[in-house]
Amino acid sequence: MMLPMKEKFWAFFNNRWLVFVASMWVQSCGGIGYLFGSISPVIKSAMGYNQRQVAMLGVAKDLGDSVGFIAGSLCDILPIWGLLLIGAVQNFVGYGLVWMIVTNRLPTLPLWVLCISIFVGTNGETYFNTAALVSCVQNFPKSRGPIVGILKGYAGLSGAILTQIYTVINAPNAASLIFMVAVGPSMVIIALMFIVRRVGGHRQVRPSDSTSFFFIYSVCLLLAAYLMGVLLLEDLVDISQTLVTLFTILLIIFVLLPVIIPILLVFFSKPRPSAEESLLLGPQKQETSNSEQNVNEVILSEVEDEKPVEVDSLPASERQKRIAQLQAKLFHAAAEGAVRVKRRKGPRRGEDFTLLQALKKADFWLLFFSLVLASGSGLTIIDNMGQMCESLGFTSTSIFVSMISIWNFLGRVGGGYFSEIIIRNYAYPRPVAMAVVQVIMAMGLFYYAMGWPGEIYVVTVLIGVGYGAHWAIVPAAASELFGLKSFGALYNFLTLASPVGSLIFSGVIASGIYDYEAEKQAALQQQHSKSVLAMPLGDDDSLTCEGAICYSITCGILSGLCVIAVVLSLIVVYRTRSVYAQLYGRSNS
Repeated sequence: MMLPMKEKFWAFFNNRWLVFVASMWVQSCGGIGYLFGSISPVIKSAMGYNQRQVAMLGVAKDLGDSVGFIAGSLCDILPIWGLLLIGAVQNFVGYGLVWMIVTNRLPTLPLWVLCISIFVGTNGETYFNTAALVSCVQNFPKSRGPIVGILKGYAGLSGAILTQIYTVINAPNAASLIFMVAVGPSMVIIALMFIVRRVGGHRQVRPSDSTSFFFIYSVCLLLAAYLMGVLLLEDLVDISQTLVTLFTILLIIFVLLPVIIPILLVFFSKPRPSAEESLLLGPQKQETSNSEQNVNEVILSEVEDEKPVEVDSLPASERQKRIAQLQAKLFHAAAEGAVRVKRRKGPRRGEDFTLLQALKKADFWLLFFSLVLASGSGLTIIDNMGQMCESLGFTSTSIFVSMISIWNFLGRVGGGYFSEIIIRNYAYPRPVAMAVVQVIMAMGLFYYAMGWPGEIYVVTVLIGVGYGAHWAIVPAAASELFGLKSFGALYNFLTLASPVGSLIFSGVIASGIYDYEAEKQAALQQQHSKSVLAMPLGDDDSLTCEGAICYSITCGILSGLCVIAVVLSLIVVYRTRSVYAQLYGRSNS
């Protein structure tokens, strides 16, 4: 009796759904950078910084959140738990030092020290994200869109989750939020670091997997709706601390709920033969099918080399006919031994690339620069959300920081789901979804630039959805076009796009316009008061901008940049349509 139970516990520990659920919990703490909108006003007031200095801290945070070269290269060397441990230590040390500086437990230090501390603390996220994504994408190789969308979604939602947990602490000062950011995620990661790993999940495929994904999606939607309702209730109604605690307990239950799936699969369902065991029943057939598949992949790659250029300009029916004829010739030549298939110097799109090989491809750079423009714009709004709310007269910024976190979450989950429908049902390139969400972002930014009613709510929803969807669509598209072998390195290079955009859009454009408008308002105030004792313009208190004008010009510029990003994404769609037709079109024929 004890032996089967031991085997069940071991099977539970090695179940890919448990790894996926634990990765969701890791990601629930893996988006602490999204709390910068709540932390930055605290740092600004405590340290006496102006908006340009706060923007530099934001850029340091963005760089830390995106510079994942080391994490990407170490994922093939270190075990997954090693990556998680490094991330937890960095998170604790970096944000712990920020907390000690802000609370005067250390002497006042220069701005660059705080920048380095925030960089180090936030850089821990790259280890969390890399460990979770690499483990789960390899455990679920046939469900990349949903996996990436859900995991990145929980990272986007972490800001709202941590904000709600912080309300229970009822801390005496706002700097306690920084302390919680330093300690809380590190504790969770250390507790889970031996669960998140590769477990050969491709051997654990079950017919019930679609039902399991449906359950996960349902929990995601319920969690987002619950958080939104709780945050609005807490903002509009003065509720007791007991009720806040109850809300937080229910939130934690929602976060833990997906663990039901591996429990049911292991302890309460009949054992099914794994995919590997089924294949062992016909090893010769499997060997044959594998060799045929390898030949097919080579032949399909050769089609791109051999087809005339004018084929792409033909009508769809004629183009398919010409390509089919060319494929038939290549298959016939391969079957007779007159193999025209030549050994290429490098892989074709859809095969495994190294990072250096991908960097030589135009499609990779088109994806990257589209991300620079669109995700850089979204990140600029997220980083400046606290100041945007204050400029419009809102005293509490946490509600909007949490709302954009929730919509970020829904964008990531929805982006993974709908982009999967696009490729599975229609064989359209996944970047089609990327172009759509960039249009949505451009509309939201234009709405704010025009100063129309409720602009802060509109930009919060549309930027949250659009920015979040990028981080479900792009990693999945990169894995399809450039393979899984070096996915960690490819993903971490693409994440550099956000801080590259933010460095210019937030560090130069947004902060420059904000300080210019603040100085104009201070000068007008001095002229109006005609007071000899009026404070000089250089004083930090004078650099506070009020009104929609503080960010309307910035949003107008960012809206135009998102339109350019749409054009770049559509170019990728045009260039990769044949690749996606080969990858997914055959399943529909």
